[in-house]
Amino acid sequence: MAISQVMRVGPAGWSYQDWSGIVYPLRRGRGFHEAAYLADYFDTIEINTSFYQPVRPELGKLWVRKVEHNPRFLFTAKLWHRFTHERQTSAEDELAAREGFDALMAEGKLGAVLMQFPWSFKYDPDNRHYLIGLILRFRAYPLVVEVRHGSWNQPEVYELLREWNVGFCNIDQPVIGRSLKPSAAATSPVGYIRLHGRNYDSWFSEDAKRQPDERYNYLYSAAELQPWAARTRNVSDQTESTFVITNNHYQGKAIANALQLIHLLTGKPVRVPPEMISHYPELESIATPDSVAPGLFSAPKNQAT
Repeated sequence: MAISQVMRVGPAGWSYQDWSGIVYPLRRGRGFHEAAYLADYFDTIEINTSFYQPVRPELGKLWVRKVEHNPRFLFTAKLWHRFTHERQTSAEDELAAREGFDALMAEGKLGAVLMQFPWSFKYDPDNRHYLIGLILRFRAYPLVVEVRHGSWNQPEVYELLREWNVGFCNIDQPVIGRSLKPSAAATSPVGYIRLHGRNYDSWFSEDAKRQPDERYNYLYSAAELQPWAARTRNVSDQTESTFVITNNHYQGKAIANALQLIHLLTGKPVRVPPEMISHYPELESIATPDSVAPGLFSAPKNQAT
């Protein structure tokens, strides 16, 4: 399968106040919508508001309309933290979470549902049992599991995910103690990669709890992205569709690094939001302001993919 058919790179979320004037123009026309704007440059965005509360179906349908000018675009969405962090949920909670996912899925725009667990979620019989139960509850969707503790890095875990047709999320995070290290695993038709940044000093600090954005204030260098481009190719060789999500959102760093990754994966210049180049001059060398793309992996209109 060709590269243009399987890889989608984009940021986690789109609604950040500190992106104004950096990612988005300061002056915005009537009807401006952040997701619609980003869909001119990327083929995916991870919905992160669904981690804090379920997506209302009518809102999900609105988002689908906002990105429909990019036919390659797919959303991914995080599962509500009540299921992954609090772990005390009701049938009503499950129904509310499903309604938003169903609205996206009915439009053919849901690429994956990410079940993101905290570092404290370690591999043991109880947590294994809980994970299987959660998979059973949401198995109607293309599921991906993100764990952060190194105890999950063992063959029986990958076999478990393959058995249930659930993807494994490969992550870049500060490797502290038994934190999960970088990987290129694929356990289902959906490949998934998330880059969180490497702010070692802020990752587990009290300051990070008071100022959570500081945890994601990290800009990857081109040299740091190179191995992740190689891992992305490795994962895509084993899957039908691969998503690479940049979560280092502070002041648009996720946008800069996502564009650099697309350039590394395609070897081609990329479209860059005009405001970004003045803040991240390293993007100038890879930018093609006059390129025409929604969907940076898309082939020209008269070229078969």
